[in-house]
Parts: sequence; C-alpha cells; structure tokens
Amino acid sequence: MSCAPTVRVAALVRDSRGSRKLTHRRHRSSSIAQNAQVNGDDVETYELTLAKPIELKFNRGNDGGAYVVYVPSDAKYDKVEIGDRIEAVSASFGDEIWGAESYGQVMYAIKNRNGDIYLKMRAMKGDLKALETNEKSSAFKSERAGGNYGSGTKEQQMNNYSKKRELENQRLDMFDEAIELYNGKDYDSALIIFEEVAALEPKNYMGDDFSKTTEIYKVAQYNIACCFSRLGKEDESILALKRCMSAGWTDYKKIRTDPSLEFVQKRKKFQELLDKFDEPIINANAINAFKSMFNMGGNKK
Repeated sequence: MSCAPTVRVAALVRDSRGSRKLTHRRHRSSSIAQNAQVNGDDVETYELTLAKPIELKFNRGNDGGAYVVYVPSDAKYDKVEIGDRIEAVSASFGDEIWGAESYGQVMYAIKNRNGDIYLKMRAMKGDLKALETNEKSSAFKSERAGGNYGSGTKEQQMNNYSKKRELENQRLDMFDEAIELYNGKDYDSALIIFEEVAALEPKNYMGDDFSKTTEIYKVAQYNIACCFSRLGKEDESILALKRCMSAGWTDYKKIRTDPSLEFVQKRKKFQELLDKFDEPIINANAINAFKSMFNMGGNKK
C-alpha cells in the first residue's frame, strides 16, 4: 500500500525511463588532503570521518550536488567552509564509498548509516555559485539600478516564470517516480528521490493561502517518514514527521493510523511528537493525577 497521502499531488505524463540506481565506487585513497586534476583545474579535496549525529548542514546545489550551508564552531569541522561540496560518502552499510551523485543519494547514505560517516569534500574556497539562484541578465541589473522597467526586466520575469514552471514539473515528475518505487516496495530508491523532491523546495515561497511551504514538500516529508519507518529507522522517521507537521500537515489521524508508519507508531517518541502537534482531548498526566487523588487503581488498605 502506498504511503502517499490522500492529498494527491497532480501527476504529469512521465517519459519512459528506468529507476535510478546507485553507483558504488570503492575508495582507494587514505590521504588526509590531496589535489586532483579535473577539467584542467586543480581541485583541492580533504577527508573527514565523523560520528553521528553530524552537525554540518547541507543543501542541494543548482547542479544537484550536496553543499555545506552551515558549519558549527567545533574544532573537528575546522577544515570545512560554507559552500564546500561532498564528492564521496560512506555507503549506507559496509566498507564501500559511494561517489556523491546527487543530494538525495548523499542524504540517504548519511541517514541510513549506523556507524561513522566518511566524507570526501571538495574545497570550493568561498565559491557559492552552486547555491545561488538563477543569475539576472545585465540589462535587468542596469534597469534595477536605475529604477527603470524595460525589456530587460520583462525578459528576466519571463525567464523566472519559465524556470519556476520547469522546476515544478521536475518535482512532480520525480514525485511520481518515487511513488512508483515505493509502491514496488523499493523503499531505498524511493527515499533517495523523495529527498531530492524535498530539497527542491523554492526559497521564500508564499502560497495563495499565505503558506510558506508547498504542498509537495509536506507530502514528500510525509513519504520520507514512511520510507524510514518501512526500513526500521525510528529517529529518521520521527524527524521527517516533525518536518512534515512543522510545515503545516494537519491530518494527524492519518499519521496515527497509516500502516506505512506502523513501525514508529509503537514508539514512545512517536506519541510524544504527536502530542506536541495534536494535543489529545484527555491529557494522560491529568488522568494520572486524578487517579492519585482518589487512590483509583491503588492498593486498598
């Protein structure tokens, strides 16, 4: 049974293509820092081995890769700078190292691995182009500087609209692919693509109802929680549910009864989380206090 919620995101006609597959590459280097030659340019890389939970935060770059967007003030992260790109990551289990082919694949590997996380990083030296939104045309820039509205502004608005529609279509296409994988019980592959869908959430979004997150983001986070539940990952499933409800999901009955979440529904953390968002009609603590007042259920003397 699909974990996709009753609030269905509109589907598009999809091109015929196979499911995405992970490419496993065995790591052969043990150096702490090294230089590689890529497309004629010197690329500096460095390596990290980190215990979970990792405090670094990552975002999806406009090239689909995973980039650092937050570095905590901890000595073990001294090498890392905002904008650095993940080039390779520990496999979700075992000793293999995977080439970092996409943001979703990297997040899947990090979240599913039980032991320490190995990361091979590319030092971008402050280059944040991959994290920037689309560049504005020179004509648009000059018009903005002069307070004018002309052909450059119109062109930029059309480009922005076109790219926005392209992004929406891409997300819907990926969402449908992930649903098919989930329904086929390929939860690992579905999880990777749902992570990509969530990461494509537009910045500074404001819906017609003034919501700050898209419907597809909420649905993707819900389905991420279902995937992790199916895979027996309690903490990761709970975190995705928290993100889902924090984004505005209010169908708490579905969360409490969906068979896809059966694994986490039995856990104490699940009930504690649900009670924060959906306060029960009768508070358990109040019941216990009432019982103690009248010694209900206690030993009779």
